[in-house]
Amino acid sequence: MDDCVILREFPTACGRRFGHATLNAPKSLNALSLDMIDRLAPQLDAWAADPAIVGVLLDGTGEKAFCAGGDVTALHHAIKAAPEGDAPEEAKAFFEREYRLDHRIHTYPKPVLCWGQGIVMGGGIGLMAGSSHRVATPTTRMAMPEITIGLYPDVGGSWFLRHMPGRTGLFLALTGAPLNAADARFAGLADFIVADAERERLPALLADTRWDAPDDGGNAANHARLGALLDQLGASVSPATVQPSPLRAHFDRIEALIGHDGLADIAARLSALAEDADPWLAAAGKTFARGAPSSARLSWALWQKTRHMSLAEVFRTEYHVSVAATAHRDFAEGVRALLIDKDRKPRWQYATLEAVDDAAIEDHFKPRYSGPHPLADLGR
Repeated sequence: MDDCVILREFPTACGRRFGHATLNAPKSLNALSLDMIDRLAPQLDAWAADPAIVGVLLDGTGEKAFCAGGDVTALHHAIKAAPEGDAPEEAKAFFEREYRLDHRIHTYPKPVLCWGQGIVMGGGIGLMAGSSHRVATPTTRMAMPEITIGLYPDVGGSWFLRHMPGRTGLFLALTGAPLNAADARFAGLADFIVADAERERLPALLADTRWDAPDDGGNAANHARLGALLDQLGASVSPATVQPSPLRAHFDRIEALIGHDGLADIAARLSALAEDADPWLAAAGKTFARGAPSSARLSWALWQKTRHMSLAEVFRTEYHVSVAATAHRDFAEGVRALLIDKDRKPRWQYATLEAVDDAAIEDHFKPRYSGPHPLADLGR
């Protein structure tokens, strides 16, 4: 669908142009579909190669959400149509092209300004995390709550969660705790906090700026110029509209909760959080306790396995795990309970962490293709 991502360009004061891509599926809170990926990816390639394009603005239609995640409902239907225990071809195509797009943004040769207003979850974080200039607003609400649908924080999560302060990344993977704008900046998922109202005049500000030619060192100057512009916009945000960061306030507590022992001990401490006096921590404990034990085991396994991996190696590993998840029961069941039947009563395959079959976890890391890895060509 040509209108699922609105693509246009606008001229700037130097005669060069900015690319502008807007996710356009407001009824689904701009959930990322394969059609959207296939429309956005080639345009990013074209803009990267065009010497007249100095940067890209990426945002979403409406005020409620930049992107509420990947289109897991479509994946659920594909899983149900496939033979039991098989990973559907649609899942292989979706994860390959989604991760290829995410990696492209991480390694993009020109500035990418992502306006992360409203809900930014899952696949939306995948798009935002790799952008060079990431804007949160007072309405930003981020989360990677994949444990509630029998998955794990993918889209490069195994890489950027590892780069968060201390062991907060593992805490977020296990609890799906929500993040506000201040949390996002503390965690390294946002670079700027700007008032929501500034979005309307942002294209005009970019258009009124003189940008250098992308070649011959111009990209470095343009990155700095864009950063300075967003710093100026951020300076005008009212402190009263930006809530404090629970993630930062509870950092020492989170470090103690996660610790450096095994998952069973961590699980006991997280489950006890459900009765905590602090509502943010209590909600995190309850989400962990209700989540899929297999997802907790997967997040733990990825935390161990990806410690020294490059970004490209992480995406290749996540491709194995995500495709395999569509062949196991918990992902489809989690999506059913949350988004299809909406009874919020998932019947997980394993009732406890201890019951999770070690062989089932290892099976997620095995390839389900013949020949080279579908993402073998990713650079670094």
